[in-house]
Amino acid sequence: MAQSDPECLFCKIVVGEVPAEIVREGERTVAFRDINPQAPTHVLVIPREHHPDVAAAARAGTGLVDEIAREAQEVARGEGIGSDYRMVFNTGTGAGQTVFHVHAHVLGGRGMEWPPG
Repeated sequence: MAQSDPECLFCKIVVGEVPAEIVREGERTVAFRDINPQAPTHVLVIPREHHPDVAAAARAGTGLVDEIAREAQEVARGEGIGSDYRMVFNTGTGAGQTVFHVHAHVLGGRGMEWPPG
């Protein structure tokens, strides 16, 4: 798996080539505010390493998906929404994935309806 993709928007955010409102940085992850928020809190948690989607990150077998989930929880705490948040991974264009670098959407600060979408 490639460490980064020079054409990937999120890889560019990781290295500081594209600005973002960073909320939290870890050794393996970066969290920043979504530019089109769908809730009062809408933060993306991404790995520094490039994987096109959550399935690819899980197949790598490095514990990265676990780390993204832990960071999502820390983001929620830091944003003051505690344990009341939704974490979403969109995988593939049919599911709404528009940037092909795995990312977890952390949404909260309002009631979440079910089913989503």
